[in-house]
Amino acid sequence: MALDRITVSVIQHRLESIVQEMGEAMLRTAYSQILNSSRDFSTAVFDGQGRLAAQAEHVPIHVGALPWAVAAISNDFAGRIRPGDMFLLNDPYHGGNHLPDLTVLLPVFVGDRLAFWSINRAHQSDIGGATHGAYNPGATEIWQEGIRIPPLKLYDAGTLRDDVMNMVATNVRHPRDFLGDLRAMMGSARVGERRLLKLVEEYGIETSTLAVGEVLDSAERQSRACIRQWKDGVYRGVSILDDDGHGIEDIKLRATVTKRGDGLIVDLTECDPQVIGFVNSSYPNTMSAVYMALAYLIDPRIPKNEGTFRPVEVKAKQGTIVWPNPPAPVTLATNHCAQEVAEAVIKALAGACPERALAGWSRRFRIAISGKNPRSGRPFIWHLFHARGGGGASSAGDGWETAGEGQAAGGIKFGSVEVAEARFPLFFKNHEFRPDSAGDGRFRGGVGSVLELRMETTEPARGNTAGDGVRHPSYGLLGGKDGLPHRYVMVAGGTRRVLKTKEAGIPIPPGAVFDIVSAGGGGWGKPARRDPKARANDLENGFVTRKNGSAPARRVKRRPGR
Repeated sequence: MALDRITVSVIQHRLESIVQEMGEAMLRTAYSQILNSSRDFSTAVFDGQGRLAAQAEHVPIHVGALPWAVAAISNDFAGRIRPGDMFLLNDPYHGGNHLPDLTVLLPVFVGDRLAFWSINRAHQSDIGGATHGAYNPGATEIWQEGIRIPPLKLYDAGTLRDDVMNMVATNVRHPRDFLGDLRAMMGSARVGERRLLKLVEEYGIETSTLAVGEVLDSAERQSRACIRQWKDGVYRGVSILDDDGHGIEDIKLRATVTKRGDGLIVDLTECDPQVIGFVNSSYPNTMSAVYMALAYLIDPRIPKNEGTFRPVEVKAKQGTIVWPNPPAPVTLATNHCAQEVAEAVIKALAGACPERALAGWSRRFRIAISGKNPRSGRPFIWHLFHARGGGGASSAGDGWETAGEGQAAGGIKFGSVEVAEARFPLFFKNHEFRPDSAGDGRFRGGVGSVLELRMETTEPARGNTAGDGVRHPSYGLLGGKDGLPHRYVMVAGGTRRVLKTKEAGIPIPPGAVFDIVSAGGGGWGKPARRDPKARANDLENGFVTRKNGSAPARRVKRRPGR
């Protein structure tokens, strides 16, 4: 059955609009700040064969790992997937990225035929484990990181399994908010189901199914055509993690990329061995990081689906940081080492496609604070998404200011300062750009942030940190300079405490002030080639404080309105 291109294009765009609507439904119904403000979730549609058909532009690292989640459900419930079912998982050794990312998978049936999967993957504010906030810097095995959920049914032939809902909610610290977020995920998947059934009603199951195949094949052709233009060869790239939080430092992620014709072989077998701490990456997460790197390098107009990534073959070795043996902890992996995997691939391919390669983005450095809100009397968990770092520059221009870490590429937001102050016992004394933090170059990196944040609690709180990028800054590329790294300090009782990137059980007394400066992005190209007008604009706008843009980082008092 032949399909005309117009019908295929219409169905492709319908699928893309469906996943976007699923995301809007999630955004407007989720309870937790990490979802309804920072947008740390993703939505996707798979076809009945388990192929990624469409994804919304949310968090790239989420979606590339979803094929392993669909495969895990399909294998574990072979012959037992029925209309009215809905599934849940989070275990990184059973198709997940890491434990905080719950995945709701809804099989969409047309009659007795499995036609699509409607999927929502969302990062929870808490997932149990030894410490609050879904990250445990002290973990040495996965059971210390939170509740593990292998593939299971939330709905069984249309009947909600309250026992499963209650079991999972009992294992987290804030069950009310958790259940609200989980129901928002389920509702988002239901929105996708309704829209997909409407699509099939309009075009028929055969046309819809064939169109998805054409969409994937088209994306493959476009992806291969882009890769074909790059220079053939064998290229190597290395990215380095600061540490694992347990004394292992300068952990190397090595990528050897062979480019021949319209295909790529990404060899990660020389990456360092798995480590004690939670920077190990589950295999699905590693695959997603490689796909993420390719997505950043190819033409942005190419849709990101299963066909896009067919030109890539990945080699990895079990027992390394990119494919650890269980029960290794892996919770930080969606940030680090996922970002470093992508960086190593991009650095390698800079030799093949320099005009497409981008300089280093800020790394993630988060704080999760648990305490009691004196205004409401209720316990809270707050995740720092403010004080974002800068994005990396590219041949297209300067990096984005305060865009955040590279594994999200601006997809995670920091949200409103005023809303954060209304919801939590916080006072933002200062939140602005960090001058001189970006790496210089023909195109400079995006600047990072300066934040002074005071705790308005009346009882002691506790914090933990999870991140990287204090010792190894955002890299410059093709002659561009590195950005400046992070520096986080807590001031309490007249004492200044420099915060480590991976630290649990930090006591936070009432009135403590966090004095935070975040990393800038790396520069692209030789600084001598930067447009003098761009340098003048940077000076005028306060992104740099002297004409060459290389002054040491320091606070500057901005004039009103600047």
